Amino acid sequence: MPCNAKTQHKARMEWNAKQQRPQQEERERQAQLRGAPTMDPDIAATKIQKVWKGFSQRRRTKKMREEELIFVGMSSASAPQDWKDTPMYTASKTEEHRRVVQEEHEREYQQSLVSVKEKIRDIEGPDMKENMQDQIRQWFIECRDKTGKFPDYPDDDEGGSAAIFKEKDPGEMEKEEAQKDEEGGKKKKGAKGKKDKKEKKDKKDKKGKGKGKGKGGDEEEEEGIKMQVSNFVPTVNEAAATYKDVWQLRDEVANFEQKHDAELIKEAKRIEVEEEIRKQVDELMRQELKNLKMAVDREKGGKKGKKGKKSGKKSGKKKKKKSGKKSGKKGKKKKKEKDLTADRTIESLYEELVHEGILVRPPKTKLREYSGEYSYLGTTLRQANIEPMPSLSDVRRVISEFAILPLGSQAVHEKAPLVKSVLIAGPRGVGKKMLVHCVCTETGANMFDLTAANIAGKYPGKAGLQMMLHMVFKVARQLQPSVVYLGDAERTFVKKVPKTDKTDPKRLKKDLPKILKTLKPEDRVLLVGTSRMPFDAEIKPFCGLYQKILLLPRPDYASRFCKYAVVLWKTLITRYGGRVTEALDVSSLAKITDGYTPGHMAQAIQQILTERRLQQLSKKPLAAVEFVAPLARIDPIYKEEEEAFKTWYAKTPLGKKRAKAAAGDDEADKKGKKGKKGGGKKKKK
Repeated sequence: MPCNAKTQHKARMEWNAKQQRPQQEERERQAQLRGAPTMDPDIAATKIQKVWKGFSQRRRTKKMREEELIFVGMSSASAPQDWKDTPMYTASKTEEHRRVVQEEHEREYQQSLVSVKEKIRDIEGPDMKENMQDQIRQWFIECRDKTGKFPDYPDDDEGGSAAIFKEKDPGEMEKEEAQKDEEGGKKKKGAKGKKDKKEKKDKKDKKGKGKGKGKGGDEEEEEGIKMQVSNFVPTVNEAAATYKDVWQLRDEVANFEQKHDAELIKEAKRIEVEEEIRKQVDELMRQELKNLKMAVDREKGGKKGKKGKKSGKKSGKKKKKKSGKKSGKKGKKKKKEKDLTADRTIESLYEELVHEGILVRPPKTKLREYSGEYSYLGTTLRQANIEPMPSLSDVRRVISEFAILPLGSQAVHEKAPLVKSVLIAGPRGVGKKMLVHCVCTETGANMFDLTAANIAGKYPGKAGLQMMLHMVFKVARQLQPSVVYLGDAERTFVKKVPKTDKTDPKRLKKDLPKILKTLKPEDRVLLVGTSRMPFDAEIKPFCGLYQKILLLPRPDYASRFCKYAVVLWKTLITRYGGRVTEALDVSSLAKITDGYTPGHMAQAIQQILTERRLQQLSKKPLAAVEFVAPLARIDPIYKEEEEAFKTWYAKTPLGKKRAKAAAGDDEADKKGKKGKKGGGKKKKK
């Protein structure tokens, strides 16, 4: 039965199709006769808008979802395919163009300084000269009328004729008036003045005693912490005053390219031209005054002998001064006789140090490449009496303040506190040597490598060691800024040298601190030591050599991954040719790499990003799973090792001072709270 039903159903369907076929053919024929059907334009536009709005909304929603995942940290921004389309490429091109424009403007500015000065000298110079001569002659006549004789012309040291017409400040006028009043009132003052002074002293003593009793005996108020006056404040105030006088009300809207202003140059150069012309006028007017005096002396006569005596005295004084200067110079020459390489040029010393491998060329490393984030939990940990390790952002700031800025700028070096040596300590792979290279790159400094392994077998003996240090620091002073690098610095002050160590690490123990003391404030030379086991060295001599100690921490989670900044993982992957896409879960990588340093991460990335793997990136993007195997073969920096560095730092003199300062602040806060409570009770009474 089922088979019969199927056959019947199939036959029925075929018969229906045969019946409908003529009707369909007829409809098609009629449609061809009538032509293609037309649609209302409004209906067609509505349909097109519907399709387009749906497509655009779906695309917009997908983009918003991706941005939200990136914001939350569950996804990472994919790198553009073309480097030229990135904002970083545009910014670098803009920076290059800006530097070219700055060089052109600087060249035009230097040329205008010369040309404007010459124009002022040619055009305004003769008038300036005539006016000065007329003013000085008028001064001669006025002094002659008042005193009956011609005045003495001021020397160049006193300012020449400029000192004659210099306007006195109100303070100077007050001092002169006060001196006149004192001279006039000295004779009138007698015993009454002494009595008045005694009465005033007695009143002050009584007031002081009364105050002491009211406060409770001999107790004195505790003075709070007074900040030391910064040497940079006068410079900042001077710049602020210049801004108010020159630039505050100046309209620079039309000067978009920031070219120089000829009027400002004229104002500055006019003063220089005036000073030059004044020196010439002073020479002429001195001779003219001398001729006038000689003419008057001829009429009066008998005053030549006195002038001869005075001139004799002056010449004697000058001779004494000259002899004193010569004796001082001889004393300085005795110190210069200790120069061991007085017969050699700096070029020959430089060449020898390069040949011996002591003067080396560091790789170009910018400080921004030492990437890391700020520690946002530092304040919270301190409130819980836990001293946190410095963050990588703090490390960059301290290196900039104590090393890069003083070495790179002579003005900062002169005004900032003098720092001759810095120690960078931390576990392996945290970037100690990289920071040394950053200092050399950012300041353009020469790098002298005095690591024990580098100088082993070079310049043997005590005399050879003295010669080497003398050459290093002589070249470092002459070609400053300079960085003297000492790797594995703890080995210089190690308690016991292993028998297998044949580099003689204690070679610099005595001579290096001595020669470091000879560095003067004007010498931009910095000793930088690195150490990954500072607790092996003797604390006193080791810490006595270095003024500043900087501990490098393990990178925290914020430094290993940050959703707003390109930091360690992203930076390292892109540096070695990789590409960060959505397929790479950077957050998971940052989580599993707790305890791994940037050196460990770079080592793992280099193992993954081979030439073959780089060619496959377009078809097969990087995944977080690929980095697990190479990271598993590397031992991380455990918490115990980091605690060992903190314990060692607490034993150093700097660590003890820091602990005392922190304890003092806590005690002061407690005393302040008690004092407030006590003061409230007294008021109630």
